[in-house]
Amino acid sequence: MLADADSFEFADPNWAENNYLATPLIEAGYERGQRADLERMGDREVDEVPHGDPVREQPSDESEWLDPDTLVFTESPSEDVEGRYEEDFEAVFDRIREETGKDVEYSRVDSYAASVEAMRSERAHIANFSTGATAFAVNLAGAVPFAVGLASDGAFGYRLFATTRADAHDIQSVEDFARDDVRVGHAEPSSNSGHQAPSALFDQQFDVTPEEDYEVDFSGGHSNTARGIAVGDYDAGPICSTCLKDTVEGDSSLEFSDFKVVWASNPFPNGPITYRYNLHPDIVEGIEAAWLDTDFSGTDYAERTDYTQFLPIEYRRHWYDISTIQGYNGVEYEQGNL
Repeated sequence: MLADADSFEFADPNWAENNYLATPLIEAGYERGQRADLERMGDREVDEVPHGDPVREQPSDESEWLDPDTLVFTESPSEDVEGRYEEDFEAVFDRIREETGKDVEYSRVDSYAASVEAMRSERAHIANFSTGATAFAVNLAGAVPFAVGLASDGAFGYRLFATTRADAHDIQSVEDFARDDVRVGHAEPSSNSGHQAPSALFDQQFDVTPEEDYEVDFSGGHSNTARGIAVGDYDAGPICSTCLKDTVEGDSSLEFSDFKVVWASNPFPNGPITYRYNLHPDIVEGIEAAWLDTDFSGTDYAERTDYTQFLPIEYRRHWYDISTIQGYNGVEYEQGNL
């Protein structure tokens, strides 16, 4: 089933009959969705969030508005090898200062749970959460997702790649993940493409239920899953497509040709920029302008995030698939489940 690289078709990979090395997928830019996909998400008729609570409304009582002297920004830990540092955000921090008149402080955290807790406890006012953790942030921390990034070529987001080693000739489908001799690594419980999406989509499309048809071994992150597959700690696993790209490009011991993809999902939105629901309206207006009204081309921020511009989103529409997946999995939005 391993197809020739030149036979890959972006619009129709025909996963039922084909496996591909990761190389042609990455060369074609298939690890990302396109702007049209993002626009279709925003055009969906969605009356209410399918699982969990909607985004909280700004308080009508002005005494409840949060007006800190310094705005604190945090993000979910990055899957790229070096991680991101305060200087990578200077371009957007300068814009926040310009639009709000407030100073900005960067707060580094080491887990999805820590990033959500920082906003819940008002120790962070602005955050870039991961896709899967966003619903937890909305439900637990009062996060308001308002923007996602778009690359200069119109690409956005990521896919779930069902991945194995290139030489794993006996693994040709997600159905083969359920064999007794196959060790499968997942990222983290709250990770969308690393656990939540495969738990739902593998069941729906292949009748393979993680934690029932195979034992799930949590690796601690997508890059750990990828490296584990490469060295033989795992035989297969669901990996965020852009995380696989970042991991291979940042590790000289890895090549895209080391990995085979047996199935890929439709694109998911990348983790959004959010603010706390009870921030002063003037601050909210400035935060939104800082991202939505700025071209970041040529900045360290664009180089490290790969996003030159940001587009507005609406949680109930753009996160509909993620909410549906988490509802299918019976996710309860509690801090201990992150």
